[in-house]
Amino acid sequence: MPFERPGRKPYKVLIVDDSAVVRQTMQAILSADPELEVIGTAADPLAAAVRIKKMLPDVITLDVEMPRMDGITFLRKLMAQKPIPVVMCSSLVSDQSETLMQALEAGAVDVVCKPELGVREFFEESCDRIRSAVKAAAQARLKPRAAMKVEKKLTADAVLAPPSATRAMARTTEKILAIGASTGGTDALRELLQAMPSDSPPIVVVQHMPGTFTGAFAQRLNGLCDITVKEAQNGDRMLRGHALIAPGNLHTLLTRSGAHYGVEVRDGPLVSRHKPSVDVLFRSVARVAGKNAVGVIMTGMGDDGARGLREMRDAGARTLGQNEATCVVYGMPKEAMKAGGVEKELPLDQIAQTAVRLAKD
Repeated sequence: MPFERPGRKPYKVLIVDDSAVVRQTMQAILSADPELEVIGTAADPLAAAVRIKKMLPDVITLDVEMPRMDGITFLRKLMAQKPIPVVMCSSLVSDQSETLMQALEAGAVDVVCKPELGVREFFEESCDRIRSAVKAAAQARLKPRAAMKVEKKLTADAVLAPPSATRAMARTTEKILAIGASTGGTDALRELLQAMPSDSPPIVVVQHMPGTFTGAFAQRLNGLCDITVKEAQNGDRMLRGHALIAPGNLHTLLTRSGAHYGVEVRDGPLVSRHKPSVDVLFRSVARVAGKNAVGVIMTGMGDDGARGLREMRDAGARTLGQNEATCVVYGMPKEAMKAGGVEKELPLDQIAQTAVRLAKD
């Protein structure tokens, strides 16, 4: 969905990156959009701090590895003192996945992956994605970061122990939870899934995120939550106390075989401008589970999920939307509400308890 700001001033952007090539290329890409104004660049966080005081940007693009202070440390300090929407811009290195998850938890609104080689070409090819990410982040409403739950220890016994009978059982009399989120969703999902009891109904999630990060995101959540969280694979069963995260760049659909629910993961075209698409998941849930499902649409830019959630509600499912006050970007829930798909809006801290209760009704 295009961004329209008639009569409004452009969003002010500060670019923070130690690479002169990245700074120059990003400035050219963002400045080409009339809704964005690059008001400055900085080669490290300390120089950025000086510019922030003088320029008051609406949004910041931030690298992870920089001299004098790393980007994540700077991000934590920024979010604690004066929250400003941040889009992390990091090299695509496999061992950085944990670092990027930490960045999202520290308050980054979005992540743009950049390769170590061919940086200029990558940015030029990805200019639409970069501009959209920056504009979406600029509209985020941030609050001071809350203390995060301490990660549970992953012991050898926990890894080798077989699942309990309660968590391994899948009964068709139980409802499944289907959740969709985008901008701001990584942190919101962490809070929601941490609030889920260990015997929660089966959960399947679509979070708009690059494909290289969904596995690490799921692993991170698994270490923080009482439930088991994993990246979905084709043919996975939907189990109590388990949440499946749709892999990036692939669609995830709910399936049913006999008495059991599962998921199908497959490639396909963009739907509602996304892959994975919340609409694809929700529509499959409407067809396969009908009234035996609870749908939740959370913070995010655009309208992905609005039509699918309406189909779920029409099929008899119970549906919830995150309210405007607790959304980083009140886009997807707003569009779902306008489409008639949201039965009730709730603040983020009430969604888990309500969804579990509806699943027992």
